[in-house]
Amino acid sequence: MRLSTKSRYAITAMLDLALNGTAGPVTLADISENQNISLSYLEQLFASLRSKGLVRGVRGPGGGYFLAQDAGKISIADIVCAVDEWVEYTRSPDYLKKAGDTSHSTTRGLWEDLSGQIFDFLDEITLASLVTGEGHRAPAALRAASGPSVTSITGEAA
Repeated sequence: MRLSTKSRYAITAMLDLALNGTAGPVTLADISENQNISLSYLEQLFASLRSKGLVRGVRGPGGGYFLAQDAGKISIADIVCAVDEWVEYTRSPDYLKKAGDTSHSTTRGLWEDLSGQIFDFLDEITLASLVTGEGHRAPAALRAASGPSVTSITGEAA
């Protein structure tokens, strides 16, 4: 599964805000320049992020945006849900059209479980963990459940 471009850009912008917003509000122009994301696209994203209470704006000279909550309280799932509808494969119009009555679909449970696991995974990763470099690894529960790791002959994980 791939995250939408909208979600990926929102995550990138929020991470920029978490990294650069400690000294004061960050302008969308700065985020645009830092992350090479169009300013008009950022304006749309931040309208959604603001309406969901993830960022707050300050108007006027020296204005910009800052996180509305501590970075440790904002999960990647929060960001994705703020800008995109959560992807649930079993409820997409294309799936419903092809599958017909999904109450008898043999794979419905599989797609619901997949959607739930992706959400849970993203919900465990916070902006703060990405800032400190801890967010790029699978959450502890997932790592413990994954079993032994396999390494290649070069010593790198396979």
